[in-house]
Amino acid sequence: MSTNQAIKLAVIGRGLIGSAAARHLSKVGHDVALIGPDEPADFSRHGGVLGSHYDEGRITRSYDPGAFWRQANRAAISRYGEISAESGVEFYREAGALHIGRSETTDVASIGRICAEDGIRCEAYHDAGLAERFPLLKSTAGMQGYFEPRNAGYISPRRLVRAQTITAERAGARIIDEPALGISESGSGVTIRTRSGSVEAERVLVAAGGHTQSLLGRSLGFTVYGRTAALFRLGAAEVQRLAGMPSMRCLGPKGDNPYILPPIRYPDGQTWLKLGGDPVDLPLGSEADIKDWFRSGGSIEVADRLQGQILERIRDLAFEERRVVPCMTTFGDSGLPCIGPLSERVTVAFCCYGKSAKCSDELGRLGGMALLGEVRAELAP
Repeated sequence: MSTNQAIKLAVIGRGLIGSAAARHLSKVGHDVALIGPDEPADFSRHGGVLGSHYDEGRITRSYDPGAFWRQANRAAISRYGEISAESGVEFYREAGALHIGRSETTDVASIGRICAEDGIRCEAYHDAGLAERFPLLKSTAGMQGYFEPRNAGYISPRRLVRAQTITAERAGARIIDEPALGISESGSGVTIRTRSGSVEAERVLVAAGGHTQSLLGRSLGFTVYGRTAALFRLGAAEVQRLAGMPSMRCLGPKGDNPYILPPIRYPDGQTWLKLGGDPVDLPLGSEADIKDWFRSGGSIEVADRLQGQILERIRDLAFEERRVVPCMTTFGDSGLPCIGPLSERVTVAFCCYGKSAKCSDELGRLGGMALLGEVRAELAP
């Protein structure tokens, strides 16, 4: 699509939520443009916008302590098959999800009760039973585990974005492979500036993740944090030994609550375990801060701590290489995403507390509804 054209609806941000919103809107017949660049080839040399979906492994599961997130998770997971069928892109593996922690921890004890009340299939294991069911665990003494065997595992966020984009385009959405440089609203519409010109839209959904507030030129009261994850490359023997490993959420105090992805094959042809759970809150207050963070390659100190945590949890783990990966996520005070109108013509969908990959299709659907004038009251900013 050439710029300097008028369209009905524009979605800014070709990430998980933006691509989902474009799919939902275009499938019901709306005139939609999806604006945003492809993934940069090299973070260290990249001067443009950056996303948080440049990965092959994000945990997916139905359970969450919050009722809104459980609903969003289940709604999105129920559409995984539809999205794959429509796009021809596979992005989900049902490896199951294990929630594990000390038996006396309140967060752990509540999982079984919430799953039972909400109809989420969940198997409970304790101490020796946990060790028998998951022999890869190094220590299970005093530990309680709840395992979701169905509608849980992991997704490739990159492949999900690709699937959403393909389906949106097939349904009539126009893709503009450029970053939005700024927007301005008038009584007749919204002008979106790009490098090659401008796009005129009647209404705009801004789903630009950590870049949302700077693109709007105003703070909405949310904080972007830099995060570090670590990847551990496995040889063939370890890949085979850990073939039945589920996704894992280790519950505990901040700094000792990592999440662990099972062995996943990455675009480099190698198989990596991913570990996250950064205990450090590093605010990124500006676009310059975000760019500097990604260029830095992440925190070696945090990666060292994460390495110690995975060695404490996976029995006899042998890895051949470690990779440190920077990321960012946005937090607010409510525990809910920010989805709703800022004005008559501009709507936002962002601030997901690191929870959105698995349920991004539902968050994108809600963002599209908000753009059309329908919004859930508890989500309005």
